[in-house]
Amino acid sequence: MDSHLAGAQAPRPFTVDHDGVTIAAARGGAGRPLVLCPGLNATQADLAELAGALRRHVDLVTFDLRGHGRSSAAADYSVAAFGRDLAAVLAAAGPMATAPVLVGYSMGADLAVRHAAEHPGAVAGLVLLDGANPVPEPVVTEPVAALLRAAWTELAVRQAGRDRAHRVVLTAEEILDLNVEIDGVRATILDRYRRIDVPVSMIMSTAMAGDAADDHVARLNENWRAGVGRLVRERPGVDLHWVEADHGLVFSHPAEIVRIMLGTPAVGSTG
Repeated sequence: MDSHLAGAQAPRPFTVDHDGVTIAAARGGAGRPLVLCPGLNATQADLAELAGALRRHVDLVTFDLRGHGRSSAAADYSVAAFGRDLAAVLAAAGPMATAPVLVGYSMGADLAVRHAAEHPGAVAGLVLLDGANPVPEPVVTEPVAALLRAAWTELAVRQAGRDRAHRVVLTAEEILDLNVEIDGVRATILDRYRRIDVPVSMIMSTAMAGDAADDHVARLNENWRAGVGRLVRERPGVDLHWVEADHGLVFSHPAEIVRIMLGTPAVGSTG
């Protein structure tokens, strides 16, 4: 990618071929470099409002994970494989004025923490949007798994009718397996946090699972808040912000999230 793209305002697309997949990415804006790592079932197109608001302040790289949006499908859908997608985009994005800040949503936050822990000095900071949470209990319990499988089976049917930019090709079982894997990642994620020496900001939803009067929902929300509490006790320097929303906060509250981000130690206000 040409180095002059760092100063361009409009996003310019580029692709990254690695690991048998083609990753669709874009870079645009000006200022401090940020890389926005999407979560499971989220694409660049889904995050367009958040990304557009960020580009008014920063030099932003966005991309689609394998099997998402305009990136190609793959045989391997695992946290490690998605982490390789992030690393490949970082390597291909072109020269940056400084080390980038990694901004991750949901599973993308877990990928950002993983990358920062494994590549000391490669990033300037982390902004974690409702993810990378060291929850004390797994999210996917047996009763919840049945509910999630039904919801994601319905989602997979709807995905078939979406345009490519918004489409996710993973099956309900692949998504469920990934969520179980993410539970395992979060069970030991505090060790990764201990290896990170850059500013960490968290922007978390107050009601991750929503506000329905349901025992499963109440358990999930309590578990989510307890995980945040564990992290803050372990790393009291974490810059924590709450948003009155569910896990879809990046779609329902993009302006509020950008406002918070621009005031975090990792990002700061760039105008």
